Amino acid sequence: MNVDSAGQPRTNWAGNVTYGAADFYRPATISQLQGVVARAAQIKVLATGHSFNDMADSPGAQVNLADLIPDVEVDSAASLARVPAGLSYGQLAPRLDDKGFALRNMASLPHISVAGACATATHGSGLANQNLAASIAALEFVTADGDLVELGRGDDSFPGAVVHLGALGVITRLVLETVPSFEVSQWVYEGLPLEVLDDHFTEIMSSGYSVSMFTDWRAPRLTQIWIKQLHDDPNPYAAPVPLAATAPPVAEAPWFTATPAPGERNPVPGASADSCTSQLGVPGRWYERLPHFRPDFTPSAGDELQSEFLLPIEDAVPAVHALNQIRASLAPVTLISEFRVIKADELWLSPGYRQDTVAFHFTWVPEMAAVLPVVALVEQQLAPFVPRPHWGKVFTATPETLHARYERLPDFLALARHYDPAGKFRNAYTARYLAR
Repeated sequence: MNVDSAGQPRTNWAGNVTYGAADFYRPATISQLQGVVARAAQIKVLATGHSFNDMADSPGAQVNLADLIPDVEVDSAASLARVPAGLSYGQLAPRLDDKGFALRNMASLPHISVAGACATATHGSGLANQNLAASIAALEFVTADGDLVELGRGDDSFPGAVVHLGALGVITRLVLETVPSFEVSQWVYEGLPLEVLDDHFTEIMSSGYSVSMFTDWRAPRLTQIWIKQLHDDPNPYAAPVPLAATAPPVAEAPWFTATPAPGERNPVPGASADSCTSQLGVPGRWYERLPHFRPDFTPSAGDELQSEFLLPIEDAVPAVHALNQIRASLAPVTLISEFRVIKADELWLSPGYRQDTVAFHFTWVPEMAAVLPVVALVEQQLAPFVPRPHWGKVFTATPETLHARYERLPDFLALARHYDPAGKFRNAYTARYLAR
């Protein structure tokens, strides 16, 4: 039985998926990993377990890469970092910063693995910031027969291999673009009516390097707005968005009709801010401010579910109104909902493929029976805007819908057949969502 160190059945972080894989491996070297993959009939990678579905499960074996040598190699002249796949962002970021380098952006949680986050096109926020996978300049992976392959920009299949859902092989290393280290200051504002977004959505989203809007849907208002601004040096290498004329003041004064939070906040109303990155305009290193949560704290006990839907940014305000129409259904099962924006990219299975997007994220109560009908209702409300679901979260879209919305999905499936003709990396997830 696939059990953890305490002898309990292995589950994902949220505990809503119990993995059925019979075997579990933690190789210490790449050669050991190649042997494990070559011998397995079916296998998938289990990283930090932050997917809320069975993407990482396998009818055969699972493999974890946390024991691989965690060396980070930085090419200062080229501003590139060669990163082992088993590292989390919380482990990687200080090592880069020590060498004077940074990543352009980070997700809300630094606890997630670099390889796993990139495999599902996970993202942060910012009108000039692409999803995390867009920083990949090359990737190395073990194929179904145990061979080691490297793809880089310029290779025809590279844009299809970056966001790969674990369907091509086992990623061993990534080469990431970096920029010079920088500092960020963070403010939180509270109580902005949703109607303000009608005329000011873009202004608000461009008021910082990274901006997040939050609501619990219990009233037609944003509970919080988190604004992360580059501190002092504008850092031209990070391509910041020019601050709007309505940028929030440092002083404690209203902004539009929102008021500055008088103390530090957690995005979830009533939750402790101890696990959150510092606010109130106190400057800090990029990796200490761009995530919402600190790596030395578990942001929650995992007692939640998550969904996310991404759609063209020009539809942001109509989509907010469409969701507000079902506020009575959303509120009872929502812990918090977050709106973010992401710059377009060229990665085939990215929700941001060739379109700037707005992301509507939902953190739900941990009750699948209550949540799933509301997820379907959200998808129904957003259907006119052709949303693309986040691959690692809870959604109900059919393969037909996914093929219609991810136009390069047929090309990706052909790529998967090329590297995995016998289906070693297929599982119930790929059968359910990618087959036609």
